[in-house]
Amino acid sequence: MPGKIVRIEGDVGDVDFGGVIRKANISMVEAEVGDWAVVHAGFAIDIMDEEEALETLRLWNEVLDSGHASVR
Repeated sequence: MPGKIVRIEGDVGDVDFGGVIRKANISMVEAEVGDWAVVHAGFAIDIMDEEEALETLRLWNEVLDSGHASVR
């Protein structure tokens, strides 16, 4: 799931996942504040453009709303 980088300090970014802020190591990607990042195990592993990130979130919410996901 993508999150928006809202703050960067050194190799650590604060990533906003729908209002929940988590810290992630961003040393493996070239990231700037405002970028959308895919985070796995505390590391940003990919940067995606905003259009792709918003579409991913829309699809994820569609799955959740349909009741086919067991995570809420």
